[in-house]
Amino acid sequence: MDTAPPTTAPGGAAAAAAALGRARRRAVLLVLGAAAVFSVAGAFVKALDGAIPLAQVVFCRNLFCLPVLLPLLWRGGGLRALRTSRPGLHAWRTAAGLMGMCGAFYGYATLPLATVTALGFTMPLFLTLLSIPLLGERVGQRRGAAVLVGFGGVLLMANPAGMPEGQAFAVGIVLMGAVGWALAMISIRRLGDAGESGVAIVLWFAFSAAVVSGIAAAPGWLAPTATQWLLLAGTGLVSAAAQVMMTEGYRRGEATLLAPFEYSAIVWTTLTGALIWAESPDGWDLAGILVLVGSGLYIWRREVALGLRR
Repeated sequence: MDTAPPTTAPGGAAAAAAALGRARRRAVLLVLGAAAVFSVAGAFVKALDGAIPLAQVVFCRNLFCLPVLLPLLWRGGGLRALRTSRPGLHAWRTAAGLMGMCGAFYGYATLPLATVTALGFTMPLFLTLLSIPLLGERVGQRRGAAVLVGFGGVLLMANPAGMPEGQAFAVGIVLMGAVGWALAMISIRRLGDAGESGVAIVLWFAFSAAVVSGIAAAPGWLAPTATQWLLLAGTGLVSAAAQVMMTEGYRRGEATLLAPFEYSAIVWTTLTGALIWAESPDGWDLAGILVLVGSGLYIWRREVALGLRR
């Protein structure tokens, strides 16, 4: 006797589709929220107005992140989650991450928030370039052209002919920070390929970054005021909360869906800068931001297309 192949009940398929839709909406909201919360952390750093040494700000950010991240250690199986066979790669990831953090924090203290955020989006451009010598990847003509266009956007924002000398230096520091974030992403990819767990990657960076930045901050330590302590603690707690939100968002939804929503940070930082510091991007800034975001999104789409073919 022949039997008909099993079919999915229409009601079950509809319920599954509805559940997937709810999960995607939550994921999008989490990424949007994380982008907004990250902008709050940038505003806290800017509100310090350079009164606290950079190394001390970085140390406090890492220190106050730990209470939020420590539950990951418990969920990951305790101290066993920290076992690693790649201490050198973790050290590289720490150095690169601190480089990126220092560049961003210096920018927040000296440049408009939206400008720093936009310059941070050069990270995919540097990642594309650095992947050639460090990961042995090949970059086609289209992605190469997108990188050149993206750096053209940076030049529009920087406006070298009309930018004050001090501001040009700050832009350079922020771009060096973006190089640091790109190197950090490469090290994370290598750690993942080596079998390191996500918990180990996150927590080794959290612990080691706190130790290294603490050593760097000790010689020039300044006693913060009560308000400065609140800003420093808020920077760490808010950054950690945003990191958890971003991670949870990507856990619930596809990267192909979520990555573009990270660019909403431009909106949040522009609004924050305008409302609190009366910052308003000029025509060159807006043109550069549009070009930079467009090139970043194009590179992202190419990465997705290449990933689907592998």
